[in-house]
Amino acid sequence: MVCLGNICRSPIAKGILIKKLEDKNITWVEVDSAGTADYHVGGKADQRTVENGMKNGINLSSHRGRQFSKRDFDVFDQIYVMDSQNYADVIDLATTKEETEKVKLILDELKPGAHLSVPDPWFGGEKDFEKVFTMLDKACDIIVDKIQFDEKA
Repeated sequence: MVCLGNICRSPIAKGILIKKLEDKNITWVEVDSAGTADYHVGGKADQRTVENGMKNGINLSSHRGRQFSKRDFDVFDQIYVMDSQNYADVIDLATTKEETEKVKLILDELKPGAHLSVPDPWFGGEKDFEKVFTMLDKACDIIVDKIQFDEKA
């Protein structure tokens, strides 16, 4: 899960997906989050993100920001980005077709090909964080369904 600073959207997406996988007893999937920028490396998630997570049963208090790196292409099979700028930034680091094919806009899981972005709630309030949570929750449902399908195949 990748956003700009790794303190709002990507940590909550990571938390949602981990919780959904745990609820389905899927233990073989590794989930992480990162930012395309280095603004918050080592820092905690935005307090509003932490509060929104807690309200929805997800504890993000241990989150520490990190920056996306070229190595992530080797570690992860799928790289979900939150918006078109994150997509461009991650694609800029890709050096092979296989790496490029790993990168997807997360909301394309909900509306394939629509190229929708998860709005950054940074400048907003509680309602904005809840809106982002709802979007990511729905997208993660689809991701979990795909993982379960792959597991059975």
